[in-house]
Amino acid sequence: MSAPGEVRELTGADLLVLRALGLGDLLAGVPALRGLRRAFPQRRLLLAAPAGIGGFLQRRGVVDEVLVTAGLEPLAAKGSGHLAVDLHGNGPASREPLAATGPEALLGFRTDGYDGPGWVRNEHEVARWCRLVAAWGAGCGPEDLRLRPLPPAPVSGPVVVHPGAAFAARRWPVQRWAAVVGELTAAGHEVHVTGTADEAVLGAALAAAGAVDRCGALDLDGLADLVGSARLVLSGDTGTAHVATALGVPSVLLFGPTPPHWWGPAIDADRHAVLWHGDPAATDYVGDPHGADVDPTLARITVAEVLDAAAGFLTR
Repeated sequence: MSAPGEVRELTGADLLVLRALGLGDLLAGVPALRGLRRAFPQRRLLLAAPAGIGGFLQRRGVVDEVLVTAGLEPLAAKGSGHLAVDLHGNGPASREPLAATGPEALLGFRTDGYDGPGWVRNEHEVARWCRLVAAWGAGCGPEDLRLRPLPPAPVSGPVVVHPGAAFAARRWPVQRWAAVVGELTAAGHEVHVTGTADEAVLGAALAAAGAVDRCGALDLDGLADLVGSARLVLSGDTGTAHVATALGVPSVLLFGPTPPHWWGPAIDADRHAVLWHGDPAATDYVGDPHGADVDPTLARITVAEVLDAAAGFLTR
């Protein structure tokens, strides 16, 4: 992993990939990363990403090295002979930091000043990036999402509840989460609530309903260990949901406003119950995923629906 202030000297042995996004985004990009590794086995796969998430993938062998970066700031790398891939976005803002490193060739979606495959709006995130890297002969698919072999369906372990999300539009009301936790604990299930330290209020509210509060207590490896040991994960459209998918852990996922055919589980449909009250024919957002208020599509999901979906896994 690059040290602060260090400029990485790139050579023809390097393949630089930019995806400086959040946990769910990085996990959805794992198939494309694995496809690139198979297509270019002689090159070091260098991921430009935040340190925590990038290191999480490096420790699991998905990438060789991490070039620590945040968002679309200039990359601390330069050289010649290397290849570069924009797995971050579809505009000049993500293409230009890669171009500034001086690559021999740069792959990204077609945008101003850059050629490449066309961007498709109504496309699953996993399929989108697999389609991009296929332009360089890198074959991949949803099966590459796995961070471990598919385990047997669990019959024991805690229920993990993740009530938070980066934006309020994707946060189901905490009072409803508390009602779900109360019913689950009353039925004898051990419930753990996860989240960041900034989500302590959510953790406290669910702890009052009977959950074990783990908010702010887990790094990414700890979160993966907890999710990997769980019998069931309940979550909104968040990175924790993607961890459950990657580890083959059953989940009940609450979607809105973004449709699950863009961001939902792409494998093991029998292990994931997706709750969504949007229009299945919609080809664009039905609301603002970055909004300051809970999205109406998400708000239509009831406590009874979540409990019924959870019971489908917990009574097997």
